[in-house]
Order: sequence, then structure tokens, then C-alpha cells
Amino acid sequence: MRLELTLYLIIVFYETNLFDMKSLYLFFSLIFLSTASYCQNSQSQFIDMLDGRFDASNYLSENAYGFLPVPIIITDPAVEGGLGMMGLFFHETEAEKEKRLAAMKKADSGAARHLLPPSVSVGAVAATGNKSWFAGGGHMGFFKQGSIRYLGGAGYGDVNLDFFGSGDTKLPRSIELNTKASGIFQTLKFKLASSNFFLGASQRYVNAQITPRFNGDLNNVLPPKFVDAVKELFPANITTSAFGINLEFDNRDNVFSPTQGYQYSLEQLWYRESFGSDIDYELVSFKGLNYWPLSQHWRAGLRLNSEYADSENILPPFATPSIKLRGIPAMRYQGNFVGVAETELSWLMDSRWSVVGFIGAGRASNSSRTFTDASTQTTQGLGFRYHIARRYGFDMGIDIARGPDDTIWYITAGSAWGR
Repeated sequence: MRLELTLYLIIVFYETNLFDMKSLYLFFSLIFLSTASYCQNSQSQFIDMLDGRFDASNYLSENAYGFLPVPIIITDPAVEGGLGMMGLFFHETEAEKEKRLAAMKKADSGAARHLLPPSVSVGAVAATGNKSWFAGGGHMGFFKQGSIRYLGGAGYGDVNLDFFGSGDTKLPRSIELNTKASGIFQTLKFKLASSNFFLGASQRYVNAQITPRFNGDLNNVLPPKFVDAVKELFPANITTSAFGINLEFDNRDNVFSPTQGYQYSLEQLWYRESFGSDIDYELVSFKGLNYWPLSQHWRAGLRLNSEYADSENILPPFATPSIKLRGIPAMRYQGNFVGVAETELSWLMDSRWSVVGFIGAGRASNSSRTFTDASTQTTQGLGFRYHIARRYGFDMGIDIARGPDDTIWYITAGSAWGR
């Protein structure tokens, strides 16, 4: 769960069946009316003094308990949709607010993007149409003028997802798995001298109970080489626990909705019994995010991701790398070695609105040796963004993506590529 997805204000239970279009229309109408009513009573908080348009920056900075409410519609068909709302809690001192406001007044497009980003606290709860739910929270903190960065979170989920197989080994039909899991993740990074490089440590912990739901004999469902391994894992209580190191280069102009700069990171995690893990393996992750301003009205972006799990055993589905692209349901394509590339092109209509087009491709295989022979899954889509908090360089919008199996739409808060 990305850190940008935060405090859900409304828990919508699956028994209420609020996943049809009439309910969604009513849901957004209530949000619009309540927001409009509040703006009439506190208009200055939601109107930008520079362009006179809707903006949440003042509300975020002037309210001690204020947050940016973001309605969330979970559209992933893997969980049959869901509803909720999230909010971002920004932490700034009065001096930081004044400095950011002064920077805004000097530029039409938000010079405040280049200032030190505020720390953010998050919390979340959600429910979906296939009786899945989760709750959690986290914090992204910047200390000592950004030379120390912390990212951490914890949560619990009861999630139902289909398992289609791993890598090039596909099941004759999918198996629905119920996973009850609690987890903790933490990353602490330190800036190396005055450079844009950061070196840090990571910690991951997940305790899960996995229960398959199927009819008939398991031997009639799975390939023979999967049967014994799956019988050992399902149902099972499994703990994965790791410590690792990470190296990062980051010179983006903003951590929420970047417009230029680069972020490259490499992380090595060791899952060991000595750390409390039931399975010994290693996980190497690479991420490369690129943002280029092409002209006054055009921007481009490129995302590169790869993950490699070095394990002699079949890993539980929640621990197996998967293709993560807009347009592909969660955990649909998995394997020990996964590679993804996605590019974006944005057209800025004005200082607030922009249109985004994107295409992506990914592969998942059982090993690095078979990666070049794995089938390529492609996606494409369109979306739009509104610059909703100029002081913080924060955008919101909607993306519609077509993948190999489904057309999925997303509400996007911040960058679609996460933190």
C-alpha cells in the first residue's frame, strides 16, 4: 500500500452493496455539496490568492487538524471494487509555511515545489466487494533539512485474491486464496554529505495465514510439481521477516507530484530464520523514475522497475513479485523475476489542469534465465490531473487503463508511480 494513500474517513462495508453507479453518483454528490457548503463559510481557505481557483493549500496549513480529503474508489477487479476516502496530514512549522507561501508568490507555477517537502502522517481503512478489508497507518518524515528520511507503516488485512500461478507455470484455473496478514515496513535513509545520494537500512515483517478456497481434489487443479508445495503452504501460518540495505539517488523537485528530476534506488533484503522468518530467501529491488519538462506545456516520464526473489522454494503469493501496472489487477502476473517499464506524456492545459497518456509493459518469469522468453503484458491509458494543493506541489486526478484482461480506472493522489 503506497504511503500517499492515507486516512479513509468512511468505511463502506460490502453488505451495503454501494458499488453501483447510482451509489457512486450519490456519494460524490454528498462530497461536493458538503465541500461547497464549507467553502461558503470559509472561502479564503479554499481559494488561491494568486489565481482565484480552488486550492487546498491554505486549508492544510491553517488547520491544526486539517487534512486533504480524497475519495477513494477501489476499481481493481481482483477485489471486485470498493469505496472509501483518504486524507493527507501535512506537518509544517510556521516558518516553513511562510517560506513556502513566499516562494509561491514569486512564481506562477509553484516554486515551492523545490522547497523541503513537509512530513506526512497517514492512516487507512477500506472494504471491498469481495469481502476483503484492511486497515493501517504510516509516516513519511524529513529531519535535519531533509538529510534524514524515514518511511514506515503498519497494517492488517483480510484479503481474498485469485492465485493464477507463478511465472511461466500457469494453473489450469485460478484458486481463490484468503490471506489474513499483519505487517510492518520501515526504511531509514541518511544523506551522503551534500550529494543527492542516500544510504539506509530497511526492515520488513509479515505474518500471514493463507487458506485456499476451491472444490474438489487439489491434484485436479494444480500441476503435479505445485501440489506438494501448495499442500505445505495452504492453509499455513507463514512469517517472512527481513533486514536490508538500500542506496538511493533523488533530485526530484517534489516527492508528491514530481515534474522534473530523477529517483533511482536499489534495495537488497535478506529474509532469514535468525530475523524470525519461516522462509530463507533474498529479494533485490530496483526502481528508476525519470521526469522531464519538455516545454512549457509538455512533460514526459519513464518508470523502470525490477524485482528478483532468489529462492529455492515456492514463495507465498504475498511475497512473490508481481507486475504492477495500471490496467493489470493486483497479483495477476507473478514470478520470482519481474520487470516493468512504463512511460507517461502530460499536456498542461493551464496552471491547474493537465491530460496524461501512458503505456506500459511487463514480464514475469520463474527465473532470470527464462525472462526473455516470458510473455509480455502491455497496458495503455489516459487520465487527467488537477493541481489541488499548489503550496505542496500535489496533484489529484483519474486514470483509465486498458490491460490484457480488463479496463480499470483509478483515482490518483500524487504520482501514479508512488513514493
